[in-house]
Amino acid sequence: MCYSPLVLATESARKSEISRHSAVVRVTHWLTVIAFVALLITGGEIVISHPRFYWGEVGNSGTKPLFSLHIPASRGTVPTGYNFVMPDQNGWSRYLHFQAAWLLLFTGLIYGIVGFWTGHFRKNLVPGRGQRTWSAFRGVMAKTFRRGPPDVADARSYNVVQRATYLIVIFVLFPLVIWTGLAMSPAFTGAFPWTVIALGGRQSARTLHFFLSGALLLFLIVHVAMVYLAGFKSRMRAMITGRASAEEERP
Repeated sequence: MCYSPLVLATESARKSEISRHSAVVRVTHWLTVIAFVALLITGGEIVISHPRFYWGEVGNSGTKPLFSLHIPASRGTVPTGYNFVMPDQNGWSRYLHFQAAWLLLFTGLIYGIVGFWTGHFRKNLVPGRGQRTWSAFRGVMAKTFRRGPPDVADARSYNVVQRATYLIVIFVLFPLVIWTGLAMSPAFTGAFPWTVIALGGRQSARTLHFFLSGALLLFLIVHVAMVYLAGFKSRMRAMITGRASAEEERP
């Protein structure tokens, strides 16, 4: 049986591809992206309404803040040092912020349950024995900033830096940002008062929530930069189709 060159090239390209991400990982990844972007935008609007942070249970315009952001507020009653106020977008931003937070929570639960059930965390995120060394870390960093095609190991799995970072984000930062966010909800803390008491008060939860959100924003920036350096086209295609090729070159 004879095949055209186009068919043979297509078959060859398909054979050179390797499976990278499952459907659950891809769907939850993009849902998390949507929720996180919505949370960043609406969270910024909420902060603008009162760019002062406190520690403890109570904090208001008449209370000395722990620290303040040097930006104008969207409420004239908040002392900022500026002689004007920003447009007040606090209403819609709070509603959308809560909705996006619930989307993030349920997406995270699905990802966590499936990840433990299928062994995804153990197989793909927990560093192997050969990766738990300083030399392995240095090798990964040197390879990341070197222009050139990724090798098969990079295309097939996460390196040690990615694994450690993802574990911290998934099991530390995201749970804490969700906890501190829920601790600011009167309805939730009314049912589970220990969630806010353990953090030192509602204003303490807001301050911690702000710093945790900043850490996640930093992760997002570094993550996008690393995806670009490792080969933006191949990494994006892998997260959309679930398959990757080790032969695609970096930018």
